Amino acid sequence: MRGGERNGASATVVLVEGESDRLAVETLAARLGCDLVAADATVVSMGGVTNLRRHLAELSAAPVRPRVLGLFDAGELAYVHAVVERDGLRDAGAGIGAGGGTPGTLAGLASLGYFACEPDLEGELIRALGTDRVEQLLAEHGELTRFRGFQQQPAQRSRATDAQLRRFMGTHSGRKARFAPILVDALEESRIPVALAALVAAVGDGAA
Repeated sequence: MRGGERNGASATVVLVEGESDRLAVETLAARLGCDLVAADATVVSMGGVTNLRRHLAELSAAPVRPRVLGLFDAGELAYVHAVVERDGLRDAGAGIGAGGGTPGTLAGLASLGYFACEPDLEGELIRALGTDRVEQLLAEHGELTRFRGFQQQPAQRSRATDAQLRRFMGTHSGRKARFAPILVDALEESRIPVALAALVAAVGDGAA
């Protein structure tokens, strides 16, 4: 099952912003031994967080409402909170618990099964790996020369390396999606970002 497409109903639907997020979640789930098929879970790329309301509305209309989990960028907190409060399927038992955090906060949304990357997926992975390791991976996959050229652009010269790397990942169509699994596979287990680990754990909890 690929991003945005579901073959039949799933007991758990994980909504993510884009293809890179979907691939990262699927890669991490496989690495941590969370079988998404056995868990009857589908990861769906929404094509942007602004499509969250539409996806939740479609899931609300399903004959059997699924449990819904999500991954989003921390900067989208206010929007995601507003949509989840109105359309979050909580009356159908969605989320991973009740009363686990203050409404309108990152902890509050996490208690409902919506986890935030700070500031985004790429930022989480670059921070977890360190810039030297990310540059090493760029070299291994033929992108370091392009990155060195990108660093010399006037708008980039004064920026920190981690910020340059985040921006570089988004400058070419498909680069984020290409590198998301590579970066996840390179993580030491102790350095797996909290949001991603919590999301995969929530998927597994739903299958228990």
